[in-house]
Amino acid sequence: MPRNRNGIPAYQKIQSAVQRRIESGRLKPGDAVDSERELARLHRVSLMTARHALSMLEREGMVQRRRGAGTFVAPPKIHFNKLMSFTEQMGGRNLAAHSKVLHCGPTDGEPEVAAKLGLPSDAQLLKIERLRLGADDPFAIETCYLSAAEFSGLTRAQLERGSLFSLLQQDYAIQLSYADEEIDATAADARTAQLLRVARDLPLLRMRQVLYSSKAKPVLYVTGLYPSDRHKLLIRRYR
Repeated sequence: MPRNRNGIPAYQKIQSAVQRRIESGRLKPGDAVDSERELARLHRVSLMTARHALSMLEREGMVQRRRGAGTFVAPPKIHFNKLMSFTEQMGGRNLAAHSKVLHCGPTDGEPEVAAKLGLPSDAQLLKIERLRLGADDPFAIETCYLSAAEFSGLTRAQLERGSLFSLLQQDYAIQLSYADEEIDATAADARTAQLLRVARDLPLLRMRQVLYSSKAKPVLYVTGLYPSDRHKLLIRRYR
């Protein structure tokens, strides 16, 4: 592959230029990206080099290539590899994040969840179910469980205004540090499909997380349902 004066492959220069336009918001989901021929002309490279740049962007989920139509900015995907709040994830894609609280109140009869939080089996929990939206598009349904005794001050209004991670840090001096996660697949039931605006029985990623504070104390148990076309799990394996 040809390289520029800095020794960087020319296709990476094109890839970075397109990516910057997407991340800055100049190109939004659904917008057309310059064609291979136009990119080759603008960057003074071969058609093959421009094609390779678009292929790499497609592999990373930044663009979608449609035969006979062109290349378009892909809907934003959430990457699970770093422990981030939903607000932080959406902010990284220049999308306004907000939540619709579907339920917020005490619950009991959840001994398995209580055990994961290191609580007695009959402990009362605070259950929070939220529809997570980015730029008014539904991205996930998340259900969080916390100790009702420790977090009784959390209100629906607070949760609709801001990040739960931020609330825990600012109001309770809790810094979340890491999570243990289990991920599998499930299908959207009628209620889930309606909330996420997807077809019933569409494959979903289902994630179960125990989130720990910097003092290694379990604080949150979260179950999440995520449309598979909006989320990506990247795994690096070593031999």
